[in-house]
Amino acid sequence: MDRDCKLRIARPTDRLAELAAMYERGLGLKRLGAFEDHDGFDGIMLGHPHQQWHLEFTHRSGHSVGRAPNNECLLVFYVEDEAAHAAAQRDMLAAGFVEVVPDNPYWLTHGVSFADLDGYRVVLQRADWPR
Repeated sequence: MDRDCKLRIARPTDRLAELAAMYERGLGLKRLGAFEDHDGFDGIMLGHPHQQWHLEFTHRSGHSVGRAPNNECLLVFYVEDEAAHAAAQRDMLAAGFVEVVPDNPYWLTHGVSFADLDGYRVVLQRADWPR
């Protein structure tokens, strides 16, 4: 895709409010929008207002989605500055994320991996974005 676009990464959860609060506190994301009972779905969108991406967490009434299907379901954030990387790690732990050992050893090189309430992984990679 060679045109300007926006990216939404969406996934379901059984713990919508708790999970959204965790990502707000741990990654400093802002609540960009929310909806209730849209054809049986509730949702919360999180991101940074000036970025071209956001996360959407949804819950379908009466359905259970369970935990992450495997440990390679990753969101990776590249944080170049050492002090910002250390602060982000502290924020993740304070928000309730659990530090985990990644399945792929590549993420150990310059990163720290965490699991959220549903078992999905977030990597804070201390590196510049590869161009």
